Amino acid sequence: MRMRARWLAAVAALGLVAAGVVAQPGTASAESNGGVRVMPLGDSITEGTQIPGGYRIGLWQRLVNGRYTVDFVGSQFNGPANLGDHDHQGHPGWRIDQIDANIVGWLNTQRPRTVLLHIGTNDILQNYNVSTAPNRLSTLIDRITTTAPDADVFVAQIITLSNANQAAAVRTFNAAIPGIVQSKVNAGKRVHLVNMHSALTTADLIDGVHPTANGYDKMAAVWYSALQSVSGSIGTPGSGGGTTTTGIVGAASGRCLDVPGSSTANGTQLQLWDCHGGANQQWSYTSGRALTVYGNKCLDAAGYGTSPGTRVTIYDCHGGTNQQWQLNADGTITGVQSGLCLDASSAGTANGTRIVLWTCNGQANQRWSRR
Repeated sequence: MRMRARWLAAVAALGLVAAGVVAQPGTASAESNGGVRVMPLGDSITEGTQIPGGYRIGLWQRLVNGRYTVDFVGSQFNGPANLGDHDHQGHPGWRIDQIDANIVGWLNTQRPRTVLLHIGTNDILQNYNVSTAPNRLSTLIDRITTTAPDADVFVAQIITLSNANQAAAVRTFNAAIPGIVQSKVNAGKRVHLVNMHSALTTADLIDGVHPTANGYDKMAAVWYSALQSVSGSIGTPGSGGGTTTTGIVGAASGRCLDVPGSSTANGTQLQLWDCHGGANQQWSYTSGRALTVYGNKCLDAAGYGTSPGTRVTIYDCHGGTNQQWQLNADGTITGVQSGLCLDASSAGTANGTRIVLWTCNGQANQRWSRR
């Protein structure tokens, strides 16, 4: 009887209701701390039920002590003062399918460089088609990697539960995850396995489901080690940002190369805007020298035009058919096919100045740098 009471208390803490309607955690204006955008993604264990902030406290402190500059991102917000960034995407009571139903919108809004995924606990607690939970996880991972192909996705084997039958279900679920992750790696996706399960025992659980403060800190240590093992996932110590995804800034203007409203729709025209951390569009270079925006859209000359004055817009990436770019030693960005410079119209530096292709004339053209 005591075991059943403890289980019911844990379910209540996870925010479950019989009708399947889940209470939303509180939200607040997002903090923008600059640096590499990391999304903690999952359920109440990500949110930090019982210990507000959860593993994010210890992870943040390790990142700061390691001199990494990281910006936690997400639509949710909670935690104590010693957690320097309170943003996250943890939803108490949510299952894999519920995360999957919302993930595209979150990714397009938050634009993470790195995703920390710990999900599946509520599928087991709710006995929700547990045998097919690995399939749902695989679908969710595909959704993440399709929407954010340049992001590193760290997939955790979930922590244990105190109930013996549920703990066995956790082990079965976790056993499927290495194969899922390897299949994504084999497909060229940036997915990484994290063995979170072995880090905690039932002694580290405060209510049979959620970790104690020490248990959450053990999770933080595992996440931190995993992040350090993947180059670029949290930048480099003391760099102030990532090595792959970064703002591109006009050297003369100090303004970001941005798309209005952070749109990634085809045909959206590029402009200069004030740089405000995560509020501006961030770019990365592919191996094919395409300059890509979040959502895997290419920075392209309109209609692949190569004449001076051609406007630069966003288009789907189609390999060699899109404009390729070269970042030159003098700070200019040149079209590989055209040899023309990516420039602010008439070297303008005001907000809203359109970006176009112009003949490269030394100092007359816009210089760029990675932020």
